[in-house]
Amino acid sequence: MIQDIQSLLNDWPYQSEKLCVRRIDGDDSRGKIQLRIEMGILQMETEGRPDGKEPHGYESLLHYYRAQAEAAEGESKDFTVNPEDCMALQMEALQYYHRRISYLELGEYQRAQDDAQRNLDLFDFVKQHAAEEEDRLNMEQYRPFVIGHRVRAAVLQTLEDKNFDRALREIEAGIEEIQSFFEDFDRPDLLDESEEIAFLKEWADEIRKDRPRSLAQDLGDQLSEAVRLEDFERAAELRDRLRTISEN
Repeated sequence: MIQDIQSLLNDWPYQSEKLCVRRIDGDDSRGKIQLRIEMGILQMETEGRPDGKEPHGYESLLHYYRAQAEAAEGESKDFTVNPEDCMALQMEALQYYHRRISYLELGEYQRAQDDAQRNLDLFDFVKQHAAEEEDRLNMEQYRPFVIGHRVRAAVLQTLEDKNFDRALREIEAGIEEIQSFFEDFDRPDLLDESEEIAFLKEWADEIRKDRPRSLAQDLGDQLSEAVRLEDFERAAELRDRLRTISEN
């Protein structure tokens, strides 16, 4: 068995200026994702936990601890996760982060959204069950960043379908969610410092500027011009066309 992977690294040079990601077919005939990092290659499964492990027979540690919490609740017992458990969950979240950014680079936006939401669910779980406040805060500090990734994936997916209105709604909802996060922590002063909010606002401005005008917008402008010129016959025709569009 050849153990030195240098030939693999030579065939796929690391490029610091961009994310190097590819899909491959594994020896087990399942699809894999590979992420080239400076000193090696991360290989991830596309289903379940990225490293392919099933801790305690569950899909992930989050699934396992959720089952433990539900069992405790059924017995009317308190359930907490200690600092060691939280560290293990945080390391698991890192795996999903690597796969999430890989999916974003590959243009697999729904999968990127799913992995982002999965980590947000993990943050919710720790927030509810962590024994130590420090562990809650350690997770929560990443929430705006992960929300930003989830929104980015959702917007890129809608832009592929040229659904500009929905893309803008996704951005607005994401901004509101991040704003609520800072307000919940009584830190509205950090809103102006949020890189995620700044990015999303700038992106929304770019979408509004670059989006093609709709037929309804063009007809509306023509109607205004016809009224201004007192071309009432033309104005009536344009109103009929706008009414037809709105009914359909």
